[in-house]
Amino acid sequence: MKCLVVGHLVIDRIVRKDKEELRIGGGAYYSALALSSFCDVKVITSVGKDFPREWIEELTERGIAVEVLPSAESTSYELRYLDGNRRKLRLLSRAKPIASVNAEGFDLVVLNPVADEIPPALVSRLAEKHFVATDVQGFIREPIPGPLRLKPIDGSFLRGVRVLHSDINEFEYVKGLNPSEVEVFLLSDGPNPGTAYLRGKAYSFEPLRVDVPESTGAGDVFLASFAYFYRRCPFVQALKRAAAFTALFLERRDFDIPDEEVGKTAMRVRVSKLISQRL
Repeated sequence: MKCLVVGHLVIDRIVRKDKEELRIGGGAYYSALALSSFCDVKVITSVGKDFPREWIEELTERGIAVEVLPSAESTSYELRYLDGNRRKLRLLSRAKPIASVNAEGFDLVVLNPVADEIPPALVSRLAEKHFVATDVQGFIREPIPGPLRLKPIDGSFLRGVRVLHSDINEFEYVKGLNPSEVEVFLLSDGPNPGTAYLRGKAYSFEPLRVDVPESTGAGDVFLASFAYFYRRCPFVQALKRAAAFTALFLERRDFDIPDEEVGKTAMRVRVSKLISQRL
């Protein structure tokens, strides 16, 4: 399977108490690494000369092709952790938007913006011809340096996507979109039970409990792994396997997870159909 991931690779400044570190981040990064465990992956991104070349090499060494659209500067965030699941974000700089994408020949297209870099019109065009999975978070973020600010959006451009993921709090900013208007809608609530909609029919799923110091990348891994499994498995099985893969990633911060272990872990994930179908 050939998978395309689109979005900014990010320079993350991680702050925990008195410790700071710089590392590569962004939804496209985590989604690409998750998919590289299963298929051939290409990333289309935009970064500046300030982006460490060795971080690109890290991806290519895993067999991930990277197409870089030159920019004056890279997207950079400060992530200040309050605990393992809560953090405060500050946008420090932003690379130029990604206005055009050639997705011909790809079986799966994952659009994972972090700073409103993918235009809604591009999402609509790609969704007309391709199996598109995407996340709400990058579309509702104001692309203005400073403390992270979220903005309401008209979500009608998302109606054609096959898989849509959102944090439960972030979905409050999406107007004009009903879960039944996308094939699969995944609504997460951190470590708490989430809701998944298949053509408007609601299912509850319970993420496996993992005691970890941080949850960075969890939603991106969940989105990408679910989209891959859903192309190969029935809905409930894909949901269980994605939740299992995400839990194993969080536990190890590693993507080299044997498929057999994912399958065994998936058996512990609870999924149940809900009587009430309302969001």
